[in-house]
Amino acid sequence: MIKLLTKTAFFTLLLSVTTLISKAQIGYDFAQYDAGVGTTFNQLYGDAETVNTKAGFFINFTHNQTPFVNYVAELQTGTLQGGEKTSLSGRYFKNKYTALVLRGQLQAGEIVDYENSGLMNVLKNLYISAGLGYILNSIKAPDDINRLSNTDPQFITGGLDKSNELYIPARIGYEIKFFNQYNQPSFKIDLAYNFNMDLSDNMDGFTAGKSKDKMVQYSIGLKFALGDIISYRKSIQ
Repeated sequence: MIKLLTKTAFFTLLLSVTTLISKAQIGYDFAQYDAGVGTTFNQLYGDAETVNTKAGFFINFTHNQTPFVNYVAELQTGTLQGGEKTSLSGRYFKNKYTALVLRGQLQAGEIVDYENSGLMNVLKNLYISAGLGYILNSIKAPDDINRLSNTDPQFITGGLDKSNELYIPARIGYEIKFFNQYNQPSFKIDLAYNFNMDLSDNMDGFTAGKSKDKMVQYSIGLKFALGDIISYRKSIQ
């Protein structure tokens, strides 16, 4: 009888401790991967005189080393457009591009104490990101580009209709996390400003001047958690 009571007490204690530990970990767990989709609004600052805003779309895959340290692979497609055929330079282009971007991302939550500060808890999802991009430019001549000047008919702006280039993506953004019943981030809205510096000068199909092309993107994305669940060193929420 005493042995039975001892065993019952032991298993009750073990179950209580296990339950306590499990409850203590609620809010610490996160998915190791995210799959995402979204849209961008693109502006190209190049050799044309006017800047237009055109849409782009992307899908991405994220490896979460921690909830606040992320590595992203992203595939983009969209349009870059600018200039007017009636402008002084006559420069006009429409580039239907495809791009691959690899970047690392650091959120403030990795380096600030947000557990004891309401302000830091809001700012913990603010992030910076940088990496390397590879873009395939596709301009269909003659409809999607004009190289002839309206002031000097003999002047033609050179460049490539088809080109492949590397560029440097820099990004600042904010990730809004939504939590499931276990306080794990299961769904995210990603808002960002992207500044992309071309290492060549053919995103607009023109090679002119000393400055390289610069692509600005305003993006909104949705991310969905998937994969193994692992634990962080402190509560995420």
